Amino acid sequence: MWQRPQHLLSRAAADFDVVFFEEPVWRDDIAAAELEITRRPGDIRVATPHLPHGVWDFDAVMAQRRLLERFLASEPTESRVFWYYTPMAMAFSGHLQADAVIYDNMDELSAFRGASPEMLSNEEDLFARADLVFTGGMSLYEAKRHRHPSVHPFPSSIDPAHFARARIDRRDPPDQAGIPGPRLGFFGVIDERMDLDLVAGVADARPDWQVVMIGPVVKIDPETLPQRPNIHWLGGRTYDELPAYLSGWNIGFMPFALNESTRFISPTKTPEFLAAGVPVISTPITDVIRPYGKKGLVEIAETKADVVAAAERLMARPRAQWLARIDRHLATGSWDATWAAMRRLVSHAMGEPELAAGSANLAGAPAPLPAE
Repeated sequence: MWQRPQHLLSRAAADFDVVFFEEPVWRDDIAAAELEITRRPGDIRVATPHLPHGVWDFDAVMAQRRLLERFLASEPTESRVFWYYTPMAMAFSGHLQADAVIYDNMDELSAFRGASPEMLSNEEDLFARADLVFTGGMSLYEAKRHRHPSVHPFPSSIDPAHFARARIDRRDPPDQAGIPGPRLGFFGVIDERMDLDLVAGVADARPDWQVVMIGPVVKIDPETLPQRPNIHWLGGRTYDELPAYLSGWNIGFMPFALNESTRFISPTKTPEFLAAGVPVISTPITDVIRPYGKKGLVEIAETKADVVAAAERLMARPRAQWLARIDRHLATGSWDATWAAMRRLVSHAMGEPELAAGSANLAGAPAPLPAE
């Protein structure tokens, strides 16, 4: 998935030497821990610990600690920023020195299925050490703002030129070309955050509509996915392929369940659908209601009857005026602008006042909201 971490740290690579230290994989064919280094576009390196099967818990943490220490010892000793996406990494990195520590808190990971019971205690340690905390949405900001003196909300942004391709090139990918319309589509991870009963209910209510679901199935049994002639599970697709699929959708459908794992989410796909010119129906997720639902840019629907009624309204609505409103709303919400604002805050945390100049958010006040 090409999401918030990839958007931000691929832009960070213009200023920093970026290394993603990934979660480990376990193998049967090795006797000792190894660190695999691969390179990605933009000269970003991905460091993946490989651990022998049978190495768990404390031993696994210590193995990752040794791999990270050896890796950093081989790197230049210039200024160093630790940028965290999971508090669990504190277990093997919290003892190391850095010029700045950033926690980009994009989700409430402790509420996800299978979360480690140590997640919350590690997050306390990370809050204690971090110089800056960024949040992936306003709900998370409101929940975390009192836990650290410098918390800044940076909701989901967009790559507008990328998704605008869906408005121009309307050629269907081969595996979608044979699916009739009208189409309601979703893209993203399909996991415990999906309301599968709602997906099935909408498909049953309107068998003449097609529901297209794109994304990997994670942490749930694929056998539990509802099967209907008008539900199409296409699997994962690359970020580059998404505009072609969106170009053929009448409605962007975000059927999120209302549970602990969705309480604080700020779906990146909301502005991405809109940038593609695709009207959106979402279940009542707080960070979708505010601002998109309140501004009339996205339809909020909780039941299958609500979804069907909203879809009928959207498909009958003239597009030109709505698209003009969308484009005005999204005009300031690019990932480039988000990274520039973050970069000023990081520069200040690193003691680089000449780069931090112009930032209005150095005292812990909320940053300007992308796409607001």
